[in-house]
Amino acid sequence: MPTVPVSPRGAAFVFNGRELNGALGDLGTLLPLLLGVLAVGGVSPGPVLFGFAAFYLVTAFYYRLPIPVQPMKAVAAMLLTVGMSASELAIGGMIIGLVMLVLGLTGWIGHLRRLIPQSVLAGLQLGLGVMLALASLSLMAEQAWLAGVTLAVLLVAMRIPGCPSVLLALLVAVGLGIPQWGQGPDLVAAGQGMFPLTGWPGVESFERAMSMLVLPQLSLTVTNAIVLTALVAGDYFGERAAHVTPARLSITTGLANLLLSPLGALPMCHGAGGLAAHYRFGARSGTAPLLLGLGLLGVACLPTSWGLAMLAAIPVAGLGALLLVAAWQLAVTKRLYDSKPSCWPVIAATAVATVALDPFWGLVAGGVSEWARVSWRRRRHA
Repeated sequence: MPTVPVSPRGAAFVFNGRELNGALGDLGTLLPLLLGVLAVGGVSPGPVLFGFAAFYLVTAFYYRLPIPVQPMKAVAAMLLTVGMSASELAIGGMIIGLVMLVLGLTGWIGHLRRLIPQSVLAGLQLGLGVMLALASLSLMAEQAWLAGVTLAVLLVAMRIPGCPSVLLALLVAVGLGIPQWGQGPDLVAAGQGMFPLTGWPGVESFERAMSMLVLPQLSLTVTNAIVLTALVAGDYFGERAAHVTPARLSITTGLANLLLSPLGALPMCHGAGGLAAHYRFGARSGTAPLLLGLGLLGVACLPTSWGLAMLAAIPVAGLGALLLVAAWQLAVTKRLYDSKPSCWPVIAATAVATVALDPFWGLVAGGVSEWARVSWRRRRHA
C-alpha cells in the first residue's frame, strides 16, 4: 500500500531582508504596551524582556511560522490605569496560564472553536481590526506630523519590490524623533526584580488578580490569541499551518505564563493582529519570532539604561503607523468579502459589540444574531 506523503508543517528558517522586514512589522503592537508598562507599571525590565525573549524563541522553533508573542492587553491596561503589585501580577499570570493549559490539554478550546459560526468569526476579526486601528490612531496623535511622514514612507516603500519598508519607515521615524530624545518618561523604574512571589500571597491578592486581571483577559485571550490566530494562520499558510491549532496555541500560552510569570515576566499570549502584521510585511517562516526573540535577549543582556534607551528611541507615533497598516490587514479579509448578504447584520453586530465592549460580548452578540438569522430563514422557507 503506497504511503501517503505527510504535509510539511511550518517552514524552514529563511534569513533575508523580507523576513527581517516582517519581524519588525509587529513592533507597533509590542513596543507601545511594553514601554508603557515598564514606565508606569513598576515592573522590573530584566525579567519582562527575558520572558518575551524566551517565549518568542520557543514559539519560533515550535511553530516555524510567524506566530507572534504579545503582552496581554487587558493585563497591561490594568497595570497602566489601576496599578497592580508584582505578586498580584504573577498570580494573575499563573491563573491565566493554568486555565489556558487545561483548555488546551482537554480539547475544550477546540470544541469552542467549532461552535463559533464563520459569520461571527468574520465579525470578531473585523472588530479587532477596528480596535487596532483606533489604538494606532491614538498613538499617531502623539505626533501627527511624524506619524504622517512615517506612514507615507511606509506605503510608498511597500510598493517597491524588495524594499525593507518597515526598516526604512522606522529609521525615518527615529531620525524625525531625535529632537525629542530624553523628553519621554523614565523607563528605568525601580522594579520588583526576579521571583516577585517571595511568600504565600494573601486572599486579597488572589481576589484582585481574579477580578482585575484574569476575568477581563480570558475572553480576549480565547478569541484573539487562540481562535482567531489559528484561523488567520490557516488563511495565510494553508496546510503548512495545520499544526497551529487552538489546542496547541492554548497549551503554549498556558505553559509560558505558568512558568514565566512567577519569575517576573509580564503575562503574554499570541495574537491575530501580530500575525497579520508579520505576514503583511513579508514574514513567511519562523524567522520573525526567532529574530525578535534574539533581539530582545540581546537588549535584556545590555545594561538596563542602554537597552531601554534603544527601545524608547522609536517614537510611538511611528509605531502607530505600522499598527494602522496591520489593522487593515486583519480587518479586511477574503472571509469578509465572500460573506453572504444575509450574514452582514451578524458581522456588523459582532464587530460593533467587540469595539464598544470587548470580544466576549462580541461573541455573545454574534451568537444571538446568528441564531436570529437562522431562525428567520427557517421560518421564511417553512
